[in-house]
Amino acid sequence: MKPALYLLLTGVLALAVDAPEHKLVYREAGRLGGWPANHGIWSWGNEILVGFSAAWFKERPADRHQQDPSKPEEPRLARSLDGGETWSIEAPRDLLPPAQGGRDPQDLREPMDFQRAGFAMTIRFLDSNTGPSLLWYSYDKGKSWKGPFRFPQFGAGVAARTDYLIEGKQDAMVFLTAAKANRREGRPFCARTTDGGLTWKFVSFIGDEPKGFAIMPSTVRLSGTRLLTMVRVKDGNANRIDAYRSADNAATWLLQGSVADTGEFGGNPPMLFKLRDGRLCLTYGYRATPYSIRARISSDDGKTWGDIVTIRDGAATWEVGYTRSVQRPDGKIVTVYYFNDAPHSERFIAATTWSPF
Repeated sequence: MKPALYLLLTGVLALAVDAPEHKLVYREAGRLGGWPANHGIWSWGNEILVGFSAAWFKERPADRHQQDPSKPEEPRLARSLDGGETWSIEAPRDLLPPAQGGRDPQDLREPMDFQRAGFAMTIRFLDSNTGPSLLWYSYDKGKSWKGPFRFPQFGAGVAARTDYLIEGKQDAMVFLTAAKANRREGRPFCARTTDGGLTWKFVSFIGDEPKGFAIMPSTVRLSGTRLLTMVRVKDGNANRIDAYRSADNAATWLLQGSVADTGEFGGNPPMLFKLRDGRLCLTYGYRATPYSIRARISSDDGKTWGDIVTIRDGAATWEVGYTRSVQRPDGKIVTVYYFNDAPHSERFIAATTWSPF
């Protein structure tokens, strides 16, 4: 472990040795690059694939997304073959939703093989934060995709972002967001398939129905029966990330407590993943001054968390975050997010490579 020197800035620890390296992933005139957490990230060694939205830029009031809401958010993929040092952008027609000229959704008739080399799956909501959602999958590292396939809405409407755990060849758990009883977003839940996605069974809600929203879970398996998930919560004026723990393979969940403050403007979703040395890493965006990308690390399965580390700061306004992160073979972490450099500029996708010290 290398010695580290930290600077204390407004109560947040900023890394000063092994400084993070920032790379531009996507920036296009007239476009808003945003929301990687709505799509997903996958990695195979130093090959990294991450999804994001290419919306249309439009200058709007400072408290709104700088986006033309009359035009669609088009799906994009960014691929790196060198551990996040350089990136290429792909616009696969296979991932277009039906409203943008994509294929009509079908029922899945052949089971997916979750353990096949090059497998990737994404479950994404369409136009509404209360669903419906569709499923796509790939066997060639996202170069081509099968789908879209219908995904069950469980009587509530499902606003899915990609969060799944592979349990076997045809066995997988997914962690998604359902509409609340009043049809507003949202509350997290778990579903499972044991037949390669031909059928899905509702397993459990994660926590009680919130007064505000609790959405966008990010989950790791701690053992054969224990799971930990992080959830983006808006509760009145508070925006935070809450942790829930299951000791019975997602049958029931216990609220562990709040792990991070995510600022203002509805906060930011978590990205929770397990490092190869067994520690847990959480990355997220902070939507208040200083607008930034942050991380925390736990050495005890999420019971306690280390100091907040600023991966990147200096954003001009609140439109930041929606992180997706992976660990490279050399141990460094690559965190992908959206960012800005002026209040009314095109938002862009960036990647930061940093050491988990």
